[in-house]
Amino acid sequence: MILVNDHGAVRELRLNRPPVNALSSELVVGLRQAVETAPLGGMRAVVVSGSPGRFCAGLDIPSLLPLDEPAITAFWHDFYGLLRALACSPIPIVAAITGHAPAGGTVLPLFCDYRIAAEGDWKIGLNEVRVGLAIPPVIFGALVRQVGARQAERLGVAGLWVSPRAAAEVGLVDELVPVEKVVERAIQWCQELLAIPSHAMTATRRQARTDLARLFERVLDEEIQEVVADWCSDKAQEALRAVSARLGKKTSA
Repeated sequence: MILVNDHGAVRELRLNRPPVNALSSELVVGLRQAVETAPLGGMRAVVVSGSPGRFCAGLDIPSLLPLDEPAITAFWHDFYGLLRALACSPIPIVAAITGHAPAGGTVLPLFCDYRIAAEGDWKIGLNEVRVGLAIPPVIFGALVRQVGARQAERLGVAGLWVSPRAAAEVGLVDELVPVEKVVERAIQWCQELLAIPSHAMTATRRQARTDLARLFERVLDEEIQEVVADWCSDKAQEALRAVSARLGKKTSA
């Protein structure tokens, strides 16, 4: 589910779960492990990428919907663990957003150091409220950090999907390049950063990301319990079943 390509000291972790790189329990755990082990193996930066036209479709609702409460609780603990691994990584991580990135596909880049996105006709955004789920506080905190309070409210409350150009205008992504250049540019960005004296860059990066890391310093069990309660509510389950049914029709078409 994850293709590993090393480009010198930069490791590319390419999501490879057809057809849309949706985040199953296994992919979440695997990506967290890959992010955490990269620096242990001597890598100095990481690029998280997807397939051309499709970065990540967010949570794999059809596979998660049948899970009972203990199992979905375990999933959310794993998902928060992945976000923490991205936020607190000792080495820089760049999101190479190669295409569509709804919901969870937008969440992952929020916790990375930099976001390079493909030009083109695709959408990015946190549309959780449109499927009956409130945006979890940790994720909303990262969104505020990225785009500011006013834009976070505008995007999050309405569950907006926006074009890559609109995303760049509000700071949701940092650069736009042709889709075939996304990974190449992400690797180049990492190499440029690594050319800076290491101690100075690392120390300054640690300071710059302190606020993001602090989102995970408090005990998050209560927040995860609230997320699970929201997920298991009758209204959310009804909305999620409708989404799952629509996705099933697309798959079978």
